[in-house]
Amino acid sequence: MHTAVAEALFAAIAPEAAGMPLYRVVKRSLLGAIESGRCPPGQALPSETLIAAAMGVSIGTLRRAVDELAAEHILVRRQGRGTFVATHHPSRFLFQFFHVERADGLREAPRVDLVSFERVRATDEAAQALNLRPGDAVIQIENRLQLQGRAVIYDRLTLPATLFKGLTEKRFRERPGTIYQLYQSDYAITVVRALERARACGADRHTVRVLGLAPGEPVLQVLRTALTFGDRPVEHRVSTLDTTHHDYVQLLSRPAMPAD
Repeated sequence: MHTAVAEALFAAIAPEAAGMPLYRVVKRSLLGAIESGRCPPGQALPSETLIAAAMGVSIGTLRRAVDELAAEHILVRRQGRGTFVATHHPSRFLFQFFHVERADGLREAPRVDLVSFERVRATDEAAQALNLRPGDAVIQIENRLQLQGRAVIYDRLTLPATLFKGLTEKRFRERPGTIYQLYQSDYAITVVRALERARACGADRHTVRVLGLAPGEPVLQVLRTALTFGDRPVEHRVSTLDTTHHDYVQLLSRPAMPAD
């Protein structure tokens, strides 16, 4: 990319922005370009030299901002090719957002079977997680996830209807990749992180029906709020896990995500 392109994407940092560390101002500018769509998923950024010149900052300052965005899986560096805006793909799903593995450590992508797809009104719990009002229109999706041929996870997803206009059961069922790929490619919604809470409970009637467990059988329930840029919630998910043969595994520290 040429200098003119870099200057069109990234404005010079204003002097009054010095109230915060300069690399954070640069990071905010990069995020703005990504969130606005000026730098869409999968696109290569201009060289660091060009971006730094367009912003009027040093290479070191720019590199620190890029390092943080790479650690947050918003940017990805590819050896010999440059820095790209990260996309959602199956490897990223397994690495960043799927934490269930067999007790012997085997981790693999689940087979996802759609159980139900309907338009409903937001419950109090979903409304609170999604910054909606109870009763607002939402899309509720139920999935059964199988691992090694065994039904292990019952997922219930709640999506704000206003963010996913036009989403149909057919479109969801026939998506070519992961669910988060669908959000990104069809709705320009990039999930960048998630807040999760886990609790033990007994299998309710829905879990009994989907996973074939006995009523009241102990299960692990994980409540996830998926967040896009600016920590804006875009999905509320309740995952109920049969832990008879599988564990929920979360590493507290991870190396950089491998390039896609």
